[in-house]
Amino acid sequence: MTKHYDVIVAGAGSMGMAAGYYLARQGVKVLLVDSYHPPHDQGSHYGETRIIRHAYGEGREYVPLALRSQELWNELEKKSHHKIFTQVGAIGFGPKNNAPFIDEAIASGKAYGLNVEHLTGEQLRERYQGLHVPDDYSGFFEPDSGILFSENCNQAYKELAIHHGAEVSFYNPITDIEAYEDSVKVISEKGIFTSDKLIISAGSWCGKLTEKVGLRLPLVPTRQPVAWFEANEDLFNSNVFPVFMVEVPSGDTRAIYYGFPTFNGCGVKVGRHDYINAIDPDTMNREFGSEEEDQGHLREFLDQFMPQASGSLKKGMICLYTRTPDGHFIIDKHPVHSHISIAAGFSGHGFKFASAVGEILSQLTLTGETEHDISIFKWNRPGLHKTVN
Repeated sequence: MTKHYDVIVAGAGSMGMAAGYYLARQGVKVLLVDSYHPPHDQGSHYGETRIIRHAYGEGREYVPLALRSQELWNELEKKSHHKIFTQVGAIGFGPKNNAPFIDEAIASGKAYGLNVEHLTGEQLRERYQGLHVPDDYSGFFEPDSGILFSENCNQAYKELAIHHGAEVSFYNPITDIEAYEDSVKVISEKGIFTSDKLIISAGSWCGKLTEKVGLRLPLVPTRQPVAWFEANEDLFNSNVFPVFMVEVPSGDTRAIYYGFPTFNGCGVKVGRHDYINAIDPDTMNREFGSEEEDQGHLREFLDQFMPQASGSLKKGMICLYTRTPDGHFIIDKHPVHSHISIAAGFSGHGFKFASAVGEILSQLTLTGETEHDISIFKWNRPGLHKTVN
């Protein structure tokens, strides 16, 4: 017998799980379906930690959403027994007057009156003895930013969603979706489910699912190496060193690196945000070190800017990004089937917004509208016709 729900969430990762919670606590009959058992190592929330920053280099339009997300993360920590957020501050730096990402972060902070301190290269070196920053670099410090414990976030939302009555079906890949005028049928390996409304939030598998309801989105899943390196604990522990974003000249373009201080000897964690290695998430090689670049460019960055954090490799892992051509998210209703909402293409900078995106999806699903400005996230915006390179 087919079971019917008010809402099915296809993909119970960070965005989907948050949406499931916000719906369930309003008494909505929700089913969360996922191919794995979240939190897990196959999605974009894997790897223990994520940065949350409010001054935003990807565009000042994100600042209100970042601030709302922070409020909701703080609320989640109060409602759960999990550690969600630690305030360690954030720094960013790059070539003076020639680092668009860093310059936009500073400008966005000024536009919204955020607590952001502008620093010279010399000031950065004086404040953080482990940094080697050239004199012709400048940057900022934002004390209110910090670290989200991503797997804890998903676990907390899952527990709260279930507490409020949400049902779950894990280790259950979706094989097909049929959309009708006022309902949907979700066909999975474990059975068939129907609902009045549907949310598709399946990370790197979003493109495959949206095609099943007649919507082809320009999404490119990419393979992203991240590594932890042995570091001088006195210089780089989380009590004295913040999260970081660094913009570095790389030929005719700019490379953007990000990272975290060390906790209890885990090592400094570092990744490269702009690195693109397009893959199929179903066949990707998830072994760190299987490709030459997995460690090489991360090590080069540390050798140049944080040599005392460039010790032996402690751990490496492979993350997934799902990129759009313009780097902005897709959060919208289906153009034909308005009872289907989509959250996709978070392009490697979406996790910090998962709490607010969950709120947005719950509002779109229940009323067709949201109190948040999501105009830059429309599925048919001109920027989606650009080429990812």
